[in-house]
Amino acid sequence: MKRRFLIPLLALGLLLAGPARAVLTIEITQGVEGASPIAIVPFGWEGQGAPPEAMHEIVAADLQRSGFFAPLPEADLIARPVDPRQVNFANWRALNVDHLLVGRMAALPDGTFQVQFQLLDVLKGTQLAGYSIRSRLPDLRRTAHQISDIVYKAITGRPGAFDTRIAYVTVTGDRKQQKTFRLAVADADGHNERIVYESSRPLMSPDWAPDGKRLAYVSFRNGRSEIYIQNLLTGQAERVAGFPGLNSAPAFAPDGRRLALTLSKDGNPEIYVMELQTRRLIRITRNFAIDTEPAWTPDGKALVFTSDRGGSPQLYEVAVGAGGPAGRPQRLTFDGNYNARAAVSPDGRHIAMVHREEGRFRIAVLDRKTGRLRILTDNRLDESPSFAPNGSMIIYATEDNYRGVLAAVSVDGRARQRFRLQTGDVREPCWSPFKR
Repeated sequence: MKRRFLIPLLALGLLLAGPARAVLTIEITQGVEGASPIAIVPFGWEGQGAPPEAMHEIVAADLQRSGFFAPLPEADLIARPVDPRQVNFANWRALNVDHLLVGRMAALPDGTFQVQFQLLDVLKGTQLAGYSIRSRLPDLRRTAHQISDIVYKAITGRPGAFDTRIAYVTVTGDRKQQKTFRLAVADADGHNERIVYESSRPLMSPDWAPDGKRLAYVSFRNGRSEIYIQNLLTGQAERVAGFPGLNSAPAFAPDGRRLALTLSKDGNPEIYVMELQTRRLIRITRNFAIDTEPAWTPDGKALVFTSDRGGSPQLYEVAVGAGGPAGRPQRLTFDGNYNARAAVSPDGRHIAMVHREEGRFRIAVLDRKTGRLRILTDNRLDESPSFAPNGSMIIYATEDNYRGVLAAVSVDGRARQRFRLQTGDVREPCWSPFKR
């Protein structure tokens, strides 16, 4: 039981029959009370036939999914302007709408599209943002996500994270009870899924490189745990850790040149840092207890990790220097007898974790400034928290009707959503950095 926390809680999963590929769909399970009302008008279309993408629907879905906006139903729109000069602000004020998004899309002779939009403050009758974006047909969904990011930032003052991706592991099975594990990458709204790697043996612990072009993960393709880094552009996978014993929990440093990982090559699971160019290993922890699941702080100067050196799994932090630890590990968590699998927010203020309470494993977040621990979820088996790159949401793995699903919750616990596969399990989520 002492070593239980070394293995992801959903790593073994359930065997479920179904087709090889499935669609990741999102269900909003809780929005924010008092969410800001916004009207998103269908974009005008200048081209032949129907527009290739319903841009307004993608933007509305993005903003609603954040939990902080309440898009007006399309059937309730009192007008359909495509230009600010067509807007009667008094009419929209009567609907108690705070903001209005209008726009148009034009097909150009070279096969590309010009997408123009304006975000309007209904109460003040002014424009908050307006852009014109050139886009190719395959990129129109991304353009819509970029519009959502602009709208989100213009209103909230914080960057949006709609034009980002998530990595996750899916597990399906056939009638002969043969499992298939897939490492997948999709847009943050579940669309455009791409299979990065497929295997009949377990995969776990994906982690994004800061440039968003590589993924580190643990694979059992050779019958034991090994760590690989895969280039998402070329598809090339390189083994970086295949030492005797445990090779697990890879975590890219913010500089992208180092990888924290857990190795038991010397007999006991310890935290190491690997310099990727030279493959030089730097040992960070030395303790008879189990040290695992490292997570970097945003400045790359420290690691938060799980250890049972105090008798039960808790989170500790250790400064990392060029040649090893730059001080003694300091304990961070004191509430309860189980806190593990840390994820540090992009601003470094919050640490998400798996917290056990009354026999249930839940996602909790520690405010490092106040020391307050807040429990965000109420399921019985939640794990693998990962922050959105803007720090507003935490994606995690959980169970629903004995199936592995993903879910997301805002850092304040007020907005929630759930990601489902039509068949099979999905687990081990990791939110990408901002695209560069």
